[in-house]
Amino acid sequence: MPVTRAAEAEVHEMHGTRFTSYIRPGTGSSELCVWQIRMPAGLKGVPHKVLREEAFVIIQGGVTLTIDGAAEALAAGDAAVAPAGSTISLSNPGAEPATVLVTVPVGFRGELADGTIITPPWVS
Repeated sequence: MPVTRAAEAEVHEMHGTRFTSYIRPGTGSSELCVWQIRMPAGLKGVPHKVLREEAFVIIQGGVTLTIDGAAEALAAGDAAVAPAGSTISLSNPGAEPATVLVTVPVGFRGELADGTIITPPWVS
């Protein structure tokens, strides 16, 4: 049975955010990726297009999720889905860090505003 122990989870940093990878092909999954985002207080997210659907569950703190220009404040316990092809950004306007659980299908990629395609290391 594929199990990822907390102490073994890979941690990555990008755009001021910490990504802790739990479930992905490299840990035994063939269909899903799951990671945790830890965002410091006051961090403004980088807009990017998601090429596959992406789901968010707020674990701690609060964030603002913007999807195609529509911003929504989310608090602990809230969840949201960004449709494939949408442009999103995730920001933490609060005074405390925020923790968000994220899941996507295997094969997830994103596109930055300059057209750069990114396959994050926490999904492979």
